[in-house]
Amino acid sequence: MKKQGGDLKAYLGEDAAFQGTLNFEGVVRIDGKFEGKVITNDTLIVGETGQLIAEINAGTVINKGRIEGTVYASKRVEIHSKSRLLGNIKTPSFFVEVGAIFDGNCDMTGKEEKGLHVVQNEEELETETAS
Repeated sequence: MKKQGGDLKAYLGEDAAFQGTLNFEGVVRIDGKFEGKVITNDTLIVGETGQLIAEINAGTVINKGRIEGTVYASKRVEIHSKSRLLGNIKTPSFFVEVGAIFDGNCDMTGKEEKGLHVVQNEEELETETAS
């Protein structure tokens, strides 16, 4: 079966529901309901009837349905018309088609999150400054 993004390796149909962690290689399409975590370096396609409540770590995410959660994509995130993405995105490339709804934050900087070191007392501050 040939689909957008390459050969389709797995498919979760419209009437199916799954809860848990999904690890895969290749292209996976979800047209049903999924709740949990998705982990892959490849492509996740959420079809028009797909509904995900998930933390997604993928290479490419193509959304034509509904995603709620956090999306980390090392290559690209696409949200197409009539789709919804509610949550935060971290990716170097973000495509939004007219008619799509995105409610969240998008980080395209590629930088690691900055940490904040809390200083407990003045002595610790002096020690760090002297280093």
